[in-house]
Amino acid sequence: MNQPLLSQRLATTGYYLTYEGLRLFFPLAAIWAATWPLAWVLLWHFQLPFTELPSFLWHAQEMILGAWGAALLGFLTTAPPEWTDTPRLRGSTLWMLAGFWAVGRLAGIFGSDSLQWLSAVADLGWMLLLCVYLAWISAVRRTTRLLSFLGWLIALTLAATWARAAMIAGATLWAAEAWRYTGLVFLGLLALALARITVPITNRVLDPARASTPFRPHPGRINLAPGLLALALIGDLLGLSPAVSGYLWIAAGAAFMDRVAEAFVGREAFRAEILVLAGAAALAGLGLLALGASRLGAPWGAGAALHLSLMGGLGLGVLAVFSLAGRLHTGRDLGLGLPTRLAFICLVAAVATRALPAMGLMPWPPGPPYALTAILWALAFGLWLWEYWPMLSRESLGPGGL
Repeated sequence: MNQPLLSQRLATTGYYLTYEGLRLFFPLAAIWAATWPLAWVLLWHFQLPFTELPSFLWHAQEMILGAWGAALLGFLTTAPPEWTDTPRLRGSTLWMLAGFWAVGRLAGIFGSDSLQWLSAVADLGWMLLLCVYLAWISAVRRTTRLLSFLGWLIALTLAATWARAAMIAGATLWAAEAWRYTGLVFLGLLALALARITVPITNRVLDPARASTPFRPHPGRINLAPGLLALALIGDLLGLSPAVSGYLWIAAGAAFMDRVAEAFVGREAFRAEILVLAGAAALAGLGLLALGASRLGAPWGAGAALHLSLMGGLGLGVLAVFSLAGRLHTGRDLGLGLPTRLAFICLVAAVATRALPAMGLMPWPPGPPYALTAILWALAFGLWLWEYWPMLSRESLGPGGL
């Protein structure tokens, strides 16, 4: 291939990737989600080479701000403009945000203590820019629709700043606690996203012609899960007793399970598009229920419960958003391909092999520790990327959106 033709193809691909945020950031999130845990387990054997900090802190950082951070960038630069009928961010603005995100990953590639300051400033940069962006849209459109997302995004920024500062200071216990809060705040953003995505997706399944809206959940239930999750987080910050905080986390988990109940809309409930959204809420809810039970004396630690919520609920929710939004925003109808369906199965299997043995509910799989989990997890995001890269890097088939 000659150089001009190659340059032209790269330019064309770059144009389509920055047509809207999800086209650029969803693939970045999938690549990071697939490769970082795989390298951490199979290449570094849980010990990054250039750090004196425990490697699990880097693992938390790169999953929460790396993989899920890129997913958040894609979602919040795509959905709010659609909801408020404002121009979407494109081109150089998206490349700038991607640059901040990429610099934020420099320290986490090898666990480099010397790059922590640069990495932390870059991560803080893209989070603050997202906060400003949502606030600007809200002010211009004089709308309150985005304020819940903005509130949780501010909480995420504060929690992540606490975690990064604790890591820079070498305060391991503070950093571990801060990353726990950061992950749970991310779960609040997932709850908001599920509440807003489930309704249009379910109505498309029930009425593909979009002539009616047969699915209309009670408005008061939209913020039930994030509201109770916020209450449980505040309880932990106030230092409530294990028993009281345990019941608060059980209540938050039950609110996520309420989202599962909404999926029972007749035989269409067995459509993959509805099942995967309900599955994300179910795994998040089950993890929070298990977290609350651990506070009340259940025979498992908080770590297994958190993986069930943050790896399972967040992971499946992110992959569901990738798949559904990826099709609709490239002018395609609903209907998930075989690679994506296999990706969902691999992800759920990865969560099961990580969380259930730690809870004493199944034996540990054979082989090196967590190797099977990392491989299944990488396969899940790799399969999605293999199917969706051609869609996201080329021209849409028609007007898209939810």
